[in-house]
Amino acid sequence: MPFTDEWLAATVQPLLPSGELEKIRSASQAAPVSLWLTLTERRLATDEQILGAVAKRFRLPLADLSQFDPRVRESVPENLVRRFMVLPLRLTDSYLEVATANPFDIEAEKLLAFASGREVRMLIASPRRLRDRIDELYRPADEAVQRLLGGLEDAEVTQLDDEDGVDAGAAAAEAAAAPIVRLVDMMLADGIASRASDVHIEPVEGGVVVRYRIDGVLRQVMKIPRSAGVPLISRIKIMSGLDIADRRRPQDGRARVAVNGTPVDLRVSTLPATHGEKVVIRVLNQRATVLSLESLGMYEDERRAMSRLLEHKEGIVLVTGPTGSGKTTTLYSALRLVQNEGVNIVTVEDPVEYRLGENIVQVQTNEKAGLTFASALRSILRQDPDVVLVGEIRDHETAQIAVQASLTGHLVLSTLHTNDASNAVTRLVDMGMEAYKIASALRGVVAQRLMRRLCPACRQEATDAVPERLHKYLPKDRSLFRAVGCHECAMTGYRGRFCIVEVLTMSPELEQRIGAGATADRIAEAARAAGMRSLWESGLRHVLDGESTVDELLRVTDVPHDEAGPRTASPLLAAPPVPPQVPSTPPASLASEFGESLFELVEDIAPPAESATGPGRGRCVLLVEDEEQLRRVMKDLLEREGYRVVEARDGAQALDEVDRHAPDLILLDLNLPGLDGYGVLQRLRSRASTSEIPVIVLTAKGDEDNEVRVFQLGADDFLTKPFRARALSARLDAVLSRRRAS
Repeated sequence: MPFTDEWLAATVQPLLPSGELEKIRSASQAAPVSLWLTLTERRLATDEQILGAVAKRFRLPLADLSQFDPRVRESVPENLVRRFMVLPLRLTDSYLEVATANPFDIEAEKLLAFASGREVRMLIASPRRLRDRIDELYRPADEAVQRLLGGLEDAEVTQLDDEDGVDAGAAAAEAAAAPIVRLVDMMLADGIASRASDVHIEPVEGGVVVRYRIDGVLRQVMKIPRSAGVPLISRIKIMSGLDIADRRRPQDGRARVAVNGTPVDLRVSTLPATHGEKVVIRVLNQRATVLSLESLGMYEDERRAMSRLLEHKEGIVLVTGPTGSGKTTTLYSALRLVQNEGVNIVTVEDPVEYRLGENIVQVQTNEKAGLTFASALRSILRQDPDVVLVGEIRDHETAQIAVQASLTGHLVLSTLHTNDASNAVTRLVDMGMEAYKIASALRGVVAQRLMRRLCPACRQEATDAVPERLHKYLPKDRSLFRAVGCHECAMTGYRGRFCIVEVLTMSPELEQRIGAGATADRIAEAARAAGMRSLWESGLRHVLDGESTVDELLRVTDVPHDEAGPRTASPLLAAPPVPPQVPSTPPASLASEFGESLFELVEDIAPPAESATGPGRGRCVLLVEDEEQLRRVMKDLLEREGYRVVEARDGAQALDEVDRHAPDLILLDLNLPGLDGYGVLQRLRSRASTSEIPVIVLTAKGDEDNEVRVFQLGADDFLTKPFRARALSARLDAVLSRRRAS
C-alpha cells in the first residue's frame, strides 16, 4: 500500500533504522497513511529532521509560517487552501509564495496559479504545523458561529430606549421569539469585546460574511448560511428603527444597546447590493474611548502646541485628514480642555457620535427638516456661545458663517477633508472664501492620521533591510521592530492606534502669505520655518521609539518629495546623507543592485540613449506602480528614451499627480493598494479634463476577460507582465502617435 506522500519515502530512508520503512508500510494495509505524520507520531524522526532532508535533497526553501500576509487571504479561496493543505504567504505582481507539505502536487500548483493569476512558488513546511496555522488563520464558518452562540453565554445585550423617541418596540417584540436574536446579540457583544469600530455584514454568493474593523483594518470573522443571514439583517434593521420591508433604498438608523450593562451607541447604514443588503454598524463605545489629548498618543510638544491653539478666545482652529483619521475624536478631546461651567459650548454635528455630558449642547443636523450646518450655525450664534464646534465645513455658506463667527469673538472648531495642514487654506479659498479673511480668522490647523501600535506581547526586532530611499531618515544604530502576531492582538501584530499630527500655528509671516494668496507649498514652507513638524516626521518619531513599523508609516504617509532630505533641520536625526541616484548602467549592474527576481518583469533594458531627447522628446509619463524596485527600473528605462517621468505608488496618489502634472501618457498597473487600477481608469475617463489622456494598462493578469474589461473602461493599450523593454517603448510611441494624429 503506497503512502499518501510516497515521494517522501526515498528521502527519509537514511533517517530510519534498516527495514523500518517496510514495517510501517506493512502495518498500513487498510488505507493509505501519511508517512510524514506516522514518523513524527512514532518519534522515529522529528519535523526538523524531515524538513532538513527534504530541503537539502530537492533544494527547497523552508517556509516561515509567522510571515503570513493577511492581504493574501483575499486572493486565494479558502476551499483551495484546505483542499490541498497549503498556506499562501506572499503575493506580488508576478508570483504567489505558498507553504506546503507536498511540493510535488501538480494539481494544487495548477489550480493555485489559475486562481491567483500568478506563478506559484513552493516552500516546504511540516503538515502538522501547517494544519494548525491554517486553522488559526482560516477559522471555519461554523466554528465562528458556534463561538458566538456557545462561547459567550454570559454576555448580556439589551436594547435601550433612544432619547429621541424612536419606537421600534412592536417590531422588536415581534422578532424577539426568533432564534436569530441570540446570534445578533452575541455578534455585537463579540465585536465590542474585540475592540471593533465597525461591523460589516455583507451578503455574498452562498452566504453572508461578517467582518470587524479592528484598528482601522477589516478582518473576516465568520461566514454564515444565507438562511440565517437574511433574518439577521432584518433583526438589525428592527433594532435601529428601519423599514424591514424596504430593501431597495439605502437607509440610515441608530440604536442604543447595553452590553453587560455598558451602554453603547450604534449607527446603522444599509445599502442594496447584488446579493442582498449590506449593513455596516458603527460602534460608538464612549467608555472604550478616552476623550483626552493624552489618550491620543501625541508627544508632549505636540500636545502643548494644540493646547496653545485652544487658549485663543476667538478665531478658527481646523482639524484635517481623510475619513476615519480620528478628526472627531480629536475635536471632542479638545472640547474637554475648554469645558467648564463658565463656558457656553454648542456643537452642530452630522451625526452626533458621542454624548459629551454637562455644559455642552449638541445639535444633530436634519436636512429634511431644514436644519443644515449653515442654518444651525446661524441659530447657534444667537445663543450666546463662547465655543462653537462645527462637525464639518462642507460648502461656501457654512465656511462664510464660521469665519464671520470667528471674527466676531467666538472660538470655532471644525474639520476639513484635506491631505495636510497647508492645503486647508487653499481648500477654503476653493470654497469661495476671501484670502484676507482666512488670514485674519485662522489660528491654526492640525492635520492628522492614525497609525497602528505594535502589540507589546509579540513585537520583534526587524532584521529585513529597509528601502534605500529611507536610509537617510533612519539612524544605523537605532533598532526597528516588526509586527508578528499572537492571540493578544488577534494575529495582526498590532493592538490599538495613536495619532500622528502636524500642527500649523499662525505667525505674522504665515498671515502675510495667506492674505497675499500664496500657494500651499509656500504656506508649508513658512510653517516649517516656524517649527512645524510634518506628518512624516511625527510618525517617524514613533517608529524610532519602537511604537510602530516602517510599513505602517508608509501606509499612512508619503515619503517627503525633497530628495535632499527634510527641508528643516530635524531634532530626530543628524544631517542625512543624500541617497545615491539610480545609475545609468547596463542591465548587469542593475541586476546586481536590485536582485535577479526583478528581471522576471522587466527584461532587456536598452543601453543609454545617445541623445538626451530620444523618442520621448521630453513628454511627461505618469508611472503608476506599487512595487518600488520595478518602478525605479522602469523609470530609468523611460528616462533613457527621453521621457520625463512622474511616479505614483497607489491609485489615490495617481489621481493627484494627474491633476498636478497633466501627463501626456499614463502607464497604469491594475494591482494597486487602496484604489486599484480599474477605479483609476474609470475616474480618468469620467472627467472631461482627463478623458483624452492615453492610458496603457500593465498587469500580470493576461486573461481575455480582464483585457476586455480594461478596454471597455477606456484603456488605449494592454500589456501583460513580464514584458520586454523595446516592446514597451514601441507601444508608448505608437499610442502617442495615434493620439497626436487624431
